[in-house]
Amino acid sequence: MDTLTSARSRSVWRHLDFQLLLGGRLVSQLGDQLQFLALPLLVVALTGSATQAGLVLGLQTIVFLVFGLVAGALVDRWDRKATMIICDIGRGLLAATVPAAAALGVLGMPQLYIVAILTGVLSTLFTAANSSALPNIVGKAELPAALGALGAMSNGLRIVGASVAGAAFALGRVVPFAFNAVSFLASAVSLRAIRAEFQEERKSALASPRELLTDIREGLAWLWRKRVIRVLALLDAGDSLRFGAGYLLIIMLAQQLHANPTQVGIVFSGAGGGALLGSLAAPALARRFPLGRLSIVMLWVEGLAFPCYALAPTWWLLLVVAFAESVVSPIYNVALDTYRLTVTPDALRGRVTSAINTLTTGASAVGTIGSGALIALLGARTLTYALAAWLVLLALIATASRTVRNARATG
Repeated sequence: MDTLTSARSRSVWRHLDFQLLLGGRLVSQLGDQLQFLALPLLVVALTGSATQAGLVLGLQTIVFLVFGLVAGALVDRWDRKATMIICDIGRGLLAATVPAAAALGVLGMPQLYIVAILTGVLSTLFTAANSSALPNIVGKAELPAALGALGAMSNGLRIVGASVAGAAFALGRVVPFAFNAVSFLASAVSLRAIRAEFQEERKSALASPRELLTDIREGLAWLWRKRVIRVLALLDAGDSLRFGAGYLLIIMLAQQLHANPTQVGIVFSGAGGGALLGSLAAPALARRFPLGRLSIVMLWVEGLAFPCYALAPTWWLLLVVAFAESVVSPIYNVALDTYRLTVTPDALRGRVTSAINTLTTGASAVGTIGSGALIALLGARTLTYALAAWLVLLALIATASRTVRNARATG
């Protein structure tokens, strides 16, 4: 790591506003992980239905896909800081209704559906505002270090989150929801203490449906004109399709190797460990290597590593593959997000970010939904090779694209 990168990395960690943002997000994301595991377990306990559990979990993704573009347009008009604080308070109150209803003996499925939908709406708004505000909080020069730190924190939580969530649920079915309610309050307090402006400018807060539609079109038109961002977004959507299918696929491959549930969890912890390593290395590497080269390398590494899931003879070798495959993606993501947030005008960041996230999340959802049927039709190993071929195709397209090869991060 060169001297300039080291100085910038140290600088962002000494940045008080970033410390407040990071601390609030750390507590909030841990609470989210606890609730994410507890929610389906609670639904199964109430109804005995795995189908309803899956539906409740899927509702938040559906809300994001339906509401994402509108949320991006709204946060480009609204005060981002106030929006994030209100969303945190709202999500905290929604989470708190679960233990409150349980204590009163009135907890039922209609309430859990409402909580899932409204939490999805508020989370979509929060995510759009949060991503748009980051360059204003830390400054564009410190974006790679800030994004790397946030990624490292998220991936660190992936490693320990499931164990903590299981322990919390063991204390009581609604304990994770109570913790999450408190975590949202802590996040709101930390956001309120941040002194930096969350935006450079904003339009009038109120907008008619026609004005919002015009705003959305404006954001999509800007995105379409930016060839580098557009091409990389389409490649990322293709990669997300594979990622969505990969989760169930790896579980099935591990079970075929007679892995027990604990060992399956360890395999995914290995993926989290690889992503954590990549996040820690990302700021230095994202500054050193061109964005296009990182994109091409990531796709080739994923394409060449993915068949090893089918070839692994033991579950612990699945862990090794998951670790190795997961290292490079965070490095590329930091470089890509740095580039996108730097070149996108502040007034358009919410719309551009939401459009890309809607595209990639939709592709991942399609992969997740289709993976079960494809495994039943082709078998887990055959599907693994098919997805590996898909990744190699994406890598070939990226390698042949002059736009990708010449893409360079700024800042």
